[in-house]
Amino acid sequence: MIGHLRGVLLAKHPNQALVECAGVGYDVAISVATFSELPAEGAEARLHIYTRVAEDQLALYGFSQLQEKRLFERLLTISGIGPKLAITVLSGVAADRLVAAIRGGDHAALVKIPGIGKKTAERVVLELKDKLEDLAGRQEEGPVRAGALGAVAEDVLSALVNLGYARPVAQKAVESAVARDPGAQEFEALFRAAMASIR
Repeated sequence: MIGHLRGVLLAKHPNQALVECAGVGYDVAISVATFSELPAEGAEARLHIYTRVAEDQLALYGFSQLQEKRLFERLLTISGIGPKLAITVLSGVAADRLVAAIRGGDHAALVKIPGIGKKTAERVVLELKDKLEDLAGRQEEGPVRAGALGAVAEDVLSALVNLGYARPVAQKAVESAVARDPGAQEFEALFRAAMASIR
């Protein structure tokens, strides 16, 4: 199994990274938090990897922080949560806030995450509430993603569309988030603001 990758970052998108290691390009699904922490294309990237082997697919899921990978793995233990939904959950809320919501039994915060309904939120709290002590500490913040606001807004729009939102809805949410905070330069902050305006 692949547990870690270190290589040249060939390309990155809000939900995907392409990392070349020893001449092989690995296509890795990533969360918004990991995307925000990746270096510029052409630089060396390091990712903790979760490898999923299915009958018809070999899929890699990458995380810049080991705590995020551990949280992803625990989400997968919940009935009804697969890797794609787990990545969506980790993209919808910061890992430390997610841990706090689960440990605090905050169902309302969980159902705001795309793809998490009331029953799933209840299952997540019931099954993980007492299993996250080692993840309760606040994670270190990654480097701020550089770039012009226009490029950041385009990345946010792309991420929302990839999560399943209709493009007009996503466009309106991004415009609303930019209007509320015209100085926003960080992808993750703008993404979460746009998500909040959809709800």
